[in-house]
Amino acid sequence: MTPDTPVLLDALTVEVRAAAHPDTGGAACACGTSPLADRPDATVVRHADTVAKAHASDTDPAELALRLATAARLPDVLLAPLTTTPATLHDRLVTFWPYGAPVDPDDPAAAPWEAAATLLARLHRTPPPAPLPPMRGPAKVAHAIRRLRTAVSTAPRPAASAVPAVLRAWQALPAWARGEAPMPGTLALCHGDLHLGQLVRRPAPDGPWLLIDVDDLGVGVPAWDLARPASWYACGLLPPEEWTRFLTAYREAGGPAVPTDGDPWPALDVSARALTVQTAARALTKALAAERPLDEVEQALVDACARMSSIPHQLTRGFRA
Repeated sequence: MTPDTPVLLDALTVEVRAAAHPDTGGAACACGTSPLADRPDATVVRHADTVAKAHASDTDPAELALRLATAARLPDVLLAPLTTTPATLHDRLVTFWPYGAPVDPDDPAAAPWEAAATLLARLHRTPPPAPLPPMRGPAKVAHAIRRLRTAVSTAPRPAASAVPAVLRAWQALPAWARGEAPMPGTLALCHGDLHLGQLVRRPAPDGPWLLIDVDDLGVGVPAWDLARPASWYACGLLPPEEWTRFLTAYREAGGPAVPTDGDPWPALDVSARALTVQTAARALTKALAAERPLDEVEQALVDACARMSSIPHQLTRGFRA
């Protein structure tokens, strides 16, 4: 937890109670209040059917307001906020949302790959509203690399020998994927951080799936939203049948990020490499902080980064061993 977490959680609890019970001013009720997430970039608390989220301290208020307004206009794709005007609490922007039931992490067979792909395709086909900031995916990769460099500079750790492979893979990315140049090609409305934790059923527990988390929403390369499952598949962490389910559903829904048939990898390669670098950098940073060796999954990500440096871009089968 960050130093101000207890204070922020207490204040956020008061705010979410008031938002859930506006007629009583948040007076005590039988509903419990529970934290759903507590990270430097997001503290999330639920009370009854309402969720309050304190965004990262460096969140731009004007950009967040634009992203909230976009979500409100697409309620069949994105979970709509309860209000498009963020509140301020302990120097953090706070938004309020209806509660949605998340993906069950203990039931991988029920992972909603088809729903995720269909929602992405619908999002990508929606003309981006103007103005809207760029999708923040490349900026998040750069942030992960900065944190890794800071972590490894303090002192040698058991996982430090893996760092050069990740940094070489980072340097091999084109400038746009490192957040250092404008994104190329035909841009679309993008989520910016797609993974299964970004889907909920609303109304809970068995309503339609919707995408959540607008912090990275913006205009960008639509292939980026397919990049995390593509990266997992290319690293051998996602079974081919699940990748096929996801890709097929996206194509059938008219998603523009990949061709309608044939090899999708030329369109996905750079984004998948970038997400592999980001995931490996984050894993390494955690391992360095804990002064522990890498686990099997983390090592697979680093190994993929090492292979990426020697495999040409747009290789048909990705960067599997």
